[in-house]
Amino acid sequence: MVCPRCIMAVETVLKKLNVHFESVKLGEIQLISPLNNEEKNNLQTALEALGFEVLSDKKTRLIEGIKRVIIDLVHHQEQPEKIGHLNKQLPMVLKQSYSSLSKLFSEVEGITIEKYLILQKIEKAKELIAYDELSLSEIAFRLNYSSSQHFSRQFKSITGIAPSAFKDHKGKRRPLHDI
Repeated sequence: MVCPRCIMAVETVLKKLNVHFESVKLGEIQLISPLNNEEKNNLQTALEALGFEVLSDKKTRLIEGIKRVIIDLVHHQEQPEKIGHLNKQLPMVLKQSYSSLSKLFSEVEGITIEKYLILQKIEKAKELIAYDELSLSEIAFRLNYSSSQHFSRQFKSITGIAPSAFKDHKGKRRPLHDI
Protein backbone atom coordinates (compact mmCIF):
# COMPACT_ATOMS: atom_id res chain seq x y z
CA MET A 1 0.00 0.00 0.00
CA VAL A 2 1.54 3.26 -1.01
CA CYS A 3 -1.18 5.89 -0.82
CA PRO A 4 -4.28 6.91 1.15
CA ARG A 5 -6.55 5.38 -1.52
CA CYS A 6 -4.78 2.05 -1.01
CA ILE A 7 -5.48 2.27 2.72
CA MET A 8 -9.15 3.00 2.03
CA ALA A 9 -9.36 0.04 -0.37
CA VAL A 10 -7.86 -2.31 2.23
CA GLU A 11 -10.17 -0.98 4.93
CA THR A 12 -13.14 -1.61 2.62
CA VAL A 13 -12.04 -5.22 2.07
CA LEU A 14 -11.56 -5.77 5.80
CA LYS A 15 -15.02 -4.40 6.58
CA LYS A 16 -16.62 -6.43 3.79
CA LEU A 17 -15.04 -9.62 5.17
CA ASN A 18 -15.99 -8.61 8.71
CA VAL A 19 -12.36 -8.64 9.83
CA HIS A 20 -11.93 -6.57 12.98
CA PHE A 21 -8.88 -4.31 12.89
CA GLU A 22 -7.34 -1.54 14.97
CA SER A 23 -5.64 0.36 12.16
CA VAL A 24 -4.46 0.24 8.58
CA LYS A 25 -1.23 2.06 7.71
CA LEU A 26 0.95 2.03 4.65
CA GLY A 27 1.94 -1.61 4.26
CA GLU A 28 0.52 -2.79 7.58
CA ILE A 29 -2.73 -3.98 9.12
CA GLN A 30 -3.14 -4.18 12.91
CA LEU A 31 -5.75 -6.84 13.64
CA ILE A 32 -7.68 -6.99 16.90
CA SER A 33 -7.44 -10.78 16.97
CA PRO A 34 -5.67 -13.41 14.85
CA LEU A 35 -7.43 -14.84 11.79
CA ASN A 36 -8.11 -18.52 11.25
CA ASN A 37 -6.84 -20.18 8.06
CA GLU A 38 -10.10 -19.69 6.15
CA GLU A 39 -10.22 -16.00 7.09
CA LYS A 40 -6.57 -15.57 6.06
CA ASN A 41 -7.23 -17.20 2.69
CA ASN A 42 -10.34 -15.08 2.08
CA LEU A 43 -8.47 -11.91 2.97
CA GLN A 44 -5.49 -12.83 0.82
CA THR A 45 -7.74 -13.61 -2.17
CA ALA A 46 -9.66 -10.34 -1.80
CA LEU A 47 -6.49 -8.26 -1.47
CA GLU A 48 -4.78 -9.99 -4.39
CA ALA A 49 -7.86 -9.25 -6.54
CA LEU A 50 -7.10 -5.56 -5.90
CA GLY A 51 -3.42 -6.00 -6.76
CA PHE A 52 -2.07 -6.19 -3.21
CA GLU A 53 0.27 -8.84 -1.89
CA VAL A 54 0.05 -10.32 1.60
CA LEU A 55 3.49 -10.47 3.17
CA SER A 56 4.14 -13.09 5.75
CA ASP A 57 7.84 -13.92 5.96
CA LYS A 58 10.20 -11.75 7.98
CA LYS A 59 12.50 -10.80 5.09
CA THR A 60 9.62 -9.62 2.92
CA ARG A 61 8.16 -7.61 5.79
CA LEU A 62 11.53 -5.93 6.40
CA ILE A 63 11.89 -5.03 2.71
CA GLU A 64 8.39 -3.56 2.67
CA GLY A 65 9.18 -1.71 5.91
CA ILE A 66 12.26 -0.15 4.30
CA LYS A 67 10.22 0.88 1.26
CA ARG A 68 7.43 2.27 3.45
CA VAL A 69 9.85 4.43 5.46
CA ILE A 70 11.46 5.80 2.29
CA ILE A 71 8.11 6.47 0.61
CA ASP A 72 6.88 8.26 3.75
CA LEU A 73 10.05 10.37 3.89
CA VAL A 74 9.91 11.40 0.24
CA HIS A 75 6.20 11.58 -0.53
CA HIS A 76 4.33 12.22 2.72
CA GLN A 77 6.14 14.89 4.70
CA GLU A 78 7.16 18.48 4.18
CA GLN A 79 10.55 18.63 5.93
CA PRO A 80 13.34 18.38 3.33
CA GLU A 81 16.05 17.86 5.93
CA LYS A 82 14.43 14.52 6.85
CA ILE A 83 14.99 13.08 3.36
CA GLY A 84 18.20 11.09 3.45
CA HIS A 85 20.22 10.01 6.46
CA LEU A 86 18.76 6.53 6.07
CA ASN A 87 21.63 5.03 8.04
CA LYS A 88 20.10 6.67 11.12
CA GLN A 89 16.39 6.64 10.31
CA LEU A 90 15.92 3.03 9.15
CA PRO A 91 17.53 1.37 12.21
CA MET A 92 15.51 3.62 14.51
CA VAL A 93 12.20 2.64 12.87
CA LEU A 94 12.90 -1.00 11.98
CA LYS A 95 15.06 -1.94 15.00
CA GLN A 96 17.77 -3.53 12.82
CA SER A 97 21.29 -2.40 11.99
CA TYR A 98 21.63 -0.38 8.81
CA SER A 99 24.25 -2.75 7.40
CA SER A 100 21.96 -5.78 7.75
CA LEU A 101 19.00 -3.86 6.26
CA SER A 102 21.15 -2.61 3.40
CA LYS A 103 22.53 -6.07 2.64
CA LEU A 104 19.07 -7.69 2.73
CA PHE A 105 17.54 -4.97 0.54
CA SER A 106 20.29 -5.29 -2.08
CA GLU A 107 20.02 -9.09 -2.14
CA VAL A 108 16.24 -9.13 -2.53
CA GLU A 109 15.62 -6.03 -4.67
CA GLY A 110 18.80 -6.02 -6.78
CA ILE A 111 19.46 -2.33 -6.03
CA THR A 112 20.81 -0.47 -3.03
CA ILE A 113 18.65 1.36 -0.52
CA GLU A 114 20.27 4.59 -1.68
CA LYS A 115 19.31 3.89 -5.30
CA TYR A 116 15.73 3.19 -4.21
CA LEU A 117 15.71 6.53 -2.36
CA ILE A 118 16.93 8.30 -5.50
CA LEU A 119 14.24 6.61 -7.62
CA GLN A 120 11.57 7.75 -5.16
CA LYS A 121 12.95 11.30 -5.14
CA ILE A 122 12.86 11.38 -8.95
CA GLU A 123 9.23 10.19 -8.97
CA LYS A 124 8.34 12.92 -6.48
CA ALA A 125 10.23 15.43 -8.65
CA LYS A 126 8.20 14.32 -11.69
CA GLU A 127 5.01 14.95 -9.72
CA LEU A 128 6.17 18.40 -8.60
CA ILE A 129 7.31 19.33 -12.12
CA ALA A 130 3.96 18.23 -13.55
CA TYR A 131 2.13 20.49 -11.07
CA ASP A 132 4.16 23.41 -12.47
CA GLU A 133 3.93 25.36 -9.19
CA LEU A 134 7.59 25.29 -8.08
CA SER A 135 10.86 26.26 -9.72
CA LEU A 136 13.55 23.61 -10.20
CA SER A 137 15.50 25.21 -7.34
CA GLU A 138 12.48 24.91 -5.05
CA ILE A 139 11.96 21.27 -6.08
CA ALA A 140 15.65 20.53 -5.44
CA PHE A 141 15.33 22.12 -1.99
CA ARG A 142 12.12 20.19 -1.20
CA LEU A 143 13.84 16.92 -2.04
CA ASN A 144 16.96 17.78 -0.01
CA TYR A 145 19.39 18.09 -2.92
CA SER A 146 22.55 20.10 -2.26
CA SER A 147 21.91 22.19 -5.39
CA SER A 148 19.59 22.45 -8.38
CA GLN A 149 22.53 21.37 -10.58
CA HIS A 150 22.94 18.15 -8.59
CA PHE A 151 19.20 17.56 -8.83
CA SER A 152 19.19 18.19 -12.60
CA ARG A 153 22.15 15.84 -13.20
CA GLN A 154 20.55 13.06 -11.15
CA PHE A 155 17.14 13.56 -12.78
CA LYS A 156 18.69 13.35 -16.26
CA SER A 157 20.75 10.28 -15.39
CA ILE A 158 17.61 8.43 -14.24
CA THR A 159 15.04 9.65 -16.79
CA GLY A 160 17.24 10.41 -19.79
CA ILE A 161 15.93 13.98 -20.06
CA ALA A 162 16.53 17.19 -18.16
CA PRO A 163 13.88 18.28 -15.65
CA SER A 164 13.13 21.37 -17.74
CA ALA A 165 12.36 19.15 -20.73
CA PHE A 166 10.29 16.68 -18.71
CA LYS A 167 7.13 18.75 -18.71
CA ASP A 168 7.44 19.56 -22.43
CA HIS A 169 7.78 15.87 -23.29
CA LYS A 170 4.82 14.86 -21.11
CA GLY A 171 7.12 12.53 -19.22
CA LYS A 172 5.54 9.45 -17.73
CA ARG A 173 5.41 8.73 -14.05
CA ARG A 174 5.52 5.28 -12.48
CA PRO A 175 3.29 4.01 -9.69
CA LEU A 176 5.25 4.03 -6.40
CA HIS A 177 4.79 0.31 -5.87
CA ASP A 178 6.47 -0.40 -9.23
CA ILE A 179 9.73 1.31 -8.24
